[in-house]
Parts: sequence; C-alpha cells; structure tokens
Amino acid sequence: MPLEIERRFLVSRDVQHLCREGQRIVQGYLPTAAGRHLRVRLAGSKGYLTMKGKRSGCVRSELEWEISPDLAADVLSTRCRSSLIFKTRYHVDHAGHGWVIDVFDGANAGLVIAEIELDCPEQIVPLPDWVGREVTDDRRYGNSALAAHPVANWERRAA
Repeated sequence: MPLEIERRFLVSRDVQHLCREGQRIVQGYLPTAAGRHLRVRLAGSKGYLTMKGKRSGCVRSELEWEISPDLAADVLSTRCRSSLIFKTRYHVDHAGHGWVIDVFDGANAGLVIAEIELDCPEQIVPLPDWVGREVTDDRRYGNSALAAHPVANWERRAA
C-alpha cells in the first residue's frame, strides 16, 4: 500500500508574500474503523476519495482515487459525519524542497499549517524561517480532528 511520509508545522510568520495562485479545498470525513480516515475532497474542479491508515510517527498508508466533482460535492453536503474543512492550499519552494501551506478558514480561521512530504522518515530537510512548532505528532492538528473539533471551539472548551 502506498505510504504518505509527511511532517507538519505551524506557520509562525506572515507568509502572505509566498502564497500565490492558491487552490480552494473543501473536505470532509466519512465514518470508518478506528484509526482510519476516509476523506472526501473537492479541490478546485476535481473530486477525490482518500483512505488514510493509522499514523505511526510521520508515516501512514494512503490510497487516493479521483471521483467526479459532482459526487464529491454531493457527499460533502449530505453524508459527511462532521464539520467540513475549508482551506486554501499554496505550493511553495524552499531550498529545493516543495512545501504546502494550508490557510484555513471557517471554524479553523487563523490556522496556517505547512507540510512537507518526505522520501523516508529519517530525511533531513532545511526548515524555512517561517515554520514554528512541529505538530506532526499532535493529533489536534490533523485535518480529521480539525473537522470534528475546530480551533474556534478550543478556547470555549478550555474556559
């Protein structure tokens, strides 16, 4: 099964000057067995269904299929078990490596996460000065967790 090897970081500085030609993404999650996630995504004019396995460090299995955008939109609006994620994705190069910057809105407005996909878990990459704390192992920052428990609710829950 194909693997996703990815590290995630909070963005600690303004990166608006780096964010050009973003792609709007709406995604939601369908119920599955514990530890797995079944994501439906509408990215621009394309739809996707993605199955992700349980994460072990920065590695997990991932299978993805392209589906019709109409089907993706229908599933997102009628069958997703939790709130939807809304974000704009930007691709940024840094020191010869491709980074993804996700700028969230909706119930996760204000959250900006940078991701980098790796060839192996031990791969060392130079970190841009605009990344802050690593959140790869912090489950709260996973997209499926953000769909169920958006950052807008974090302060209310703590109060």
